[in-house]
Amino acid sequence: MNLQAFTENTDTTKAIAEHISAILTILGEDVHRQGLERTPERVGKAFQYLTKGYNEDPDAILKSALFESNYRHMVIVKDIDFYSLCEHHILPFFGKVHIAYIPNGKQVTGLSKIARVVDVYARRLQIQERMTTQIKDCIQRTLDPLGVMVVVEAEHLCMKMRGTEKQNSITTTSDFTGAFTRPETREEFLRLIRA
Repeated sequence: MNLQAFTENTDTTKAIAEHISAILTILGEDVHRQGLERTPERVGKAFQYLTKGYNEDPDAILKSALFESNYRHMVIVKDIDFYSLCEHHILPFFGKVHIAYIPNGKQVTGLSKIARVVDVYARRLQIQERMTTQIKDCIQRTLDPLGVMVVVEAEHLCMKMRGTEKQNSITTTSDFTGAFTRPETREEFLRLIRA
């Protein structure tokens, strides 16, 4: 399963383009003017790409690279860049995800697969809180580790471009299981991602 390979559905592109054309017309634009002629089609293709996570299986991604290992210490993948679309305004939010898990002494997964799981959940209409929990649940469910912790730091254009227009706000969410319910384990993770 290659996240880089993506082909849009031409019927879906056409259907989205018709709706985008109607929206632009309602807003007072001439969809036939130079610069906008192909915009509805481009938006149709972009929306499919930006929401392609609906058609991908994050559990299968993790399972595709499982390796036997007796390792039982914290594994951290930090500063995973992501972008997503807020389901409330369909405006982007973006930032970094930091993930730790403690293997059960039986198996580990390829590190790139953890970043790919982030992409699957980010490439859906989302809220940051749900995305944080979905990533944690997927890793816990698939790897059965001793614990998982996920921290997401993001900027939301719905807060920067409209509404409160707070340009420097960053939202941080976290979720954890197992060994990370112990304060000292959480503190170790937080210390390491800030190092």
